[in-house]
Amino acid sequence: QVQLVESGGGLVQAGGSLRLSCAASGRTFGSYVMGWFRQAPGKEREFVASISRSAGNTAYTDSVKGRFTISRDNAKNTVYLQMNTLKPEDTAVYYCAADPDGVYYGSRSPSRYDYWGQGTQVTVSS
Repeated sequence: QVQLVESGGGLVQAGGSLRLSCAASGRTFGSYVMGWFRQAPGKEREFVASISRSAGNTAYTDSVKGRFTISRDNAKNTVYLQMNTLKPEDTAVYYCAADPDGVYYGSRSPSRYDYWGQGTQVTVSS
């Protein structure tokens, strides 16, 4: 069982930045593919970014490429999402998720991920 706790959300003006963190419990964090998803009101949960076990490979949805960066520190059991040049359409609850299979880093389907955090709200004002 893995517990994930997100932090770092908040209210920011368009063009600003936020850094989300997701702390994981357990001693096998380094074996998981980690992902970030988001869900806006009235919309389905969507893939944002993912990172391989060793952090050597990353994947992003097109709308955040060049603005968001996913990273991880396996020694700290933590995955990060640096979000720059934020836009109002980035407003959503952001969730981190863990795929214990750990084989493919680029899965965009929520069903691939077995463990989820409680989410952190990001609001971008125009």
